[in-house]
Amino acid sequence: MTFNWHQWMDRIEDSKWVEWTTLGIKFVLILVLAAVVLKVVKVFIGRVGKRLQAKAATRGERKRIETLMRVFKYVANIVIMIMGVLAALNTIGISIAPMLAAAGVVGIAVGFGAQSLVKDYFTGIVLLIENQIRVGDVVTLDNRTGTVEEVTLRYVRLRDAEGNVHFVPNGVVSSVTNMSMGFSYAVIDVGIAYKENVQRAMALMDEVGQSMLNEEPWKNQLMGEFMVMGVQMLGDSSVVIRCRFKTVGGEQWAIRREYFRRIKLVFDREQVEIPFPQMTLHRA
Repeated sequence: MTFNWHQWMDRIEDSKWVEWTTLGIKFVLILVLAAVVLKVVKVFIGRVGKRLQAKAATRGERKRIETLMRVFKYVANIVIMIMGVLAALNTIGISIAPMLAAAGVVGIAVGFGAQSLVKDYFTGIVLLIENQIRVGDVVTLDNRTGTVEEVTLRYVRLRDAEGNVHFVPNGVVSSVTNMSMGFSYAVIDVGIAYKENVQRAMALMDEVGQSMLNEEPWKNQLMGEFMVMGVQMLGDSSVVIRCRFKTVGGEQWAIRREYFRRIKLVFDREQVEIPFPQMTLHRA
């Protein structure tokens, strides 16, 4: 019996091809499985979030739950995909133990140069635990004011009144001014001429405020409290009278605009003068 070198080599090559194909299929299947698991986890998180929102007693609680669900999905993305990639590499014979050890050493070295990133994540966790910021809130962070569109462990995404988007790293947030948490006050100053009757003007202002408390859709944005607080200031050209609504969080600006529109119409009808700055020149 003669030995056929070419047949033997073909068998080795065929066996290696089968082995490599099998490993490749396993590698792809594990990645697909990780993607499926991630999808299932995100759906589960979404359903749990909707159930919790349905049971929430206040709008603020619903917003907080929505924010937490977004963060949980963000963390799930990172954790599950990293685990999936490591498991896939292990199937093709790449040991992950040395990789993890090397990652630890590199992590320590990088950590010294990425302290700000660590601070971002730590501050992000604190912001979420203490419920300082939620998606939909109007806040001021790092001298940037806008509506919160996204909260992650690394940054807060704000969109201001002009549509500009600001990404504020959590690490630079030293204080948070939340203008829509719980309730707000719409504080309104109205100026009248010095010749006008202050008591009459205050009565008209109260009449306008009370009408908004009982009309749709404004009464749904108000919390049943309106007060004419009295004379706030004697200005250069006007007597400034202050009033105040208690509003649902974040609705104070719409209430202010509507009140100014109404009081202007009423003052015009009742011939109450709203003055503007004037200058009198005397000839020497």
